[in-house]
Amino acid sequence: MKPINVAICLFLISNIGYSQDLDIQKQLIGFDKEMEKNLKDWNMPGAGVGIVKNGKLVFVKGYGFRDYERKSPITPNTLFQIASNTKLFTSTAIGLLVNEGKLDWDKPIKTFVPSIEFYNNELNNTITIRDMLSHRTGVTRHDLIWYKSDFNRTELFEKLKYLEPAQPLRQGFLYNNLMYAASGHIINLIEGKTWEQYVQEKLLNPLKMKSTVFTITDMLKQTDVFIPFNEKRDTTILYKTSYMNETEGLGPAGSIVSNISDMSHWLAALMNKGKYDGIQVIPEAVVNATMQPSIALDNSSLDQGFTEILNPVYGMGRQTQSYRGHQIVMHGGDLRGIHSQISYMPQDSIGVIVFVIGDHSLRYNSIVYNIYEHLLGLSITPWSERGLKNRDARKKQGKEGREKAIVGQVKNTKPSHPLSDYLGDFENSAYGTINIARKDTAITFTLHNIHLPMHHFHYDRFDTKNDEVDGFYSLNYQTNPQGDIERFIVSLDEGEVIFVKKIDASLSSITTLSKYTGKYKIGTNSVKVFIKNKAHLFIEGSPDLELIPYRSNIFKIKEFSDASVEFVVKNDKVVAMKQKNGSGEYEFKKEEVQK
Repeated sequence: MKPINVAICLFLISNIGYSQDLDIQKQLIGFDKEMEKNLKDWNMPGAGVGIVKNGKLVFVKGYGFRDYERKSPITPNTLFQIASNTKLFTSTAIGLLVNEGKLDWDKPIKTFVPSIEFYNNELNNTITIRDMLSHRTGVTRHDLIWYKSDFNRTELFEKLKYLEPAQPLRQGFLYNNLMYAASGHIINLIEGKTWEQYVQEKLLNPLKMKSTVFTITDMLKQTDVFIPFNEKRDTTILYKTSYMNETEGLGPAGSIVSNISDMSHWLAALMNKGKYDGIQVIPEAVVNATMQPSIALDNSSLDQGFTEILNPVYGMGRQTQSYRGHQIVMHGGDLRGIHSQISYMPQDSIGVIVFVIGDHSLRYNSIVYNIYEHLLGLSITPWSERGLKNRDARKKQGKEGREKAIVGQVKNTKPSHPLSDYLGDFENSAYGTINIARKDTAITFTLHNIHLPMHHFHYDRFDTKNDEVDGFYSLNYQTNPQGDIERFIVSLDEGEVIFVKKIDASLSSITTLSKYTGKYKIGTNSVKVFIKNKAHLFIEGSPDLELIPYRSNIFKIKEFSDASVEFVVKNDKVVAMKQKNGSGEYEFKKEEVQK
């Protein structure tokens, strides 16, 4: 597809239900031309803008198209994924439980939800729901746990215990979607209702958000919906992308689908201390609590020499900062192909809703800031021009970097093992399973619903294709002391993650393990092999040594990677146990059980 034809892409929405405020229109003189230029400069498929003033939606306009291919206009009712703007709905829902005394912002969450488990007891005894909702647990994103996965909310909740903190609790801001998914599950545990049911009942229904839904499936039952388009990498070609639909488990962090009309009800309630249409939908204390600063954010704009934005802080599901001397409360939302920004200036009684289609497009903050400048009578900051410089630099750097992908490759090397040894399922407790398979002469990499071709890079390193949607993965295989391929290390999210080759589950069954139990003797020394903790085999000692299934009749000793145990079987009967390590091999005869 060719870049947007600006001449036909500007639409003023006329709808009897929405009266355009004349004062607002006067204040926005020149904004249409700015947006027209943005559409052209940024090759933007479409954007929708709504303005709320004194509790009413007073301005709605669409720029470009909700469906670029069909040239369908954006309307007040066009449905968009609001992505992380869902988070404020979740923190508000949690606030309702706090208001009822069922939770407390600042007491350990385990006090109220005993089943929640974090990485260690220090976190179990300390982390609060405020910590979880303000991204200050010290646990980083780990988004590839949920991205394109089939994990449900309970499974994601149970993975928290595997996530090692990257920094101390409350010492910095580390965005974490999984903490919001867990917070939604907490609502289920306390109320016996799903997060969706609770939010629908307590927030969407009283706010008369009748078009708002929780899934792409339900969104597509309606006709006025956005279609995600993006720029093909290293080109200006716009192409239709798929919806990011793998948000069921992550729902409380980013699954809500809504439109400018419905979101204006939400924004009006927030701006009016929780009241909507004369009804106190949200307790004022809850509105205030979510806005209360919980953790400081970086003054990143100052690092670029921009002084308009100062002292941002994060509350719970939204942040507050000073924009040219005016307090602004805001939160962004980002999923593949669609981006949103919901904001308001409390002292100025104005709020702005912006949706932008396309990952390559002008960032919503730039549009939002310029709208406020128009409404406040301030000079217009050249946010788009600043952004274009950064965009062009990033494009150039990205292209040049990818062209050097084989820099450092050691030529003419080969894997240390037959290719079949690198195949199979490799597991990590948090991320799940990565499958490496061979079909004909091709090797494939599968993580959740990410499927990529893979090739040998050098030695025991294999790389996937660098995919512009699903990313790039480099697997560095490792052997154990016995010389077998046992694991690989791969960079995921913000760190390296180890995946260990999966062992046949039948080797860990009670039936299989039971035949190895009993007493074994060498010389005058004897040991006992026994089962404890359901299906774990141990050798009696001080301390007991855990045996990890490895191959048929062969176990690794958990505490000593260079040691193994092999049970000798004759005529389907275990007759001996051999302990092997670097110093030698020692055979223990199995003692017969006296009848």
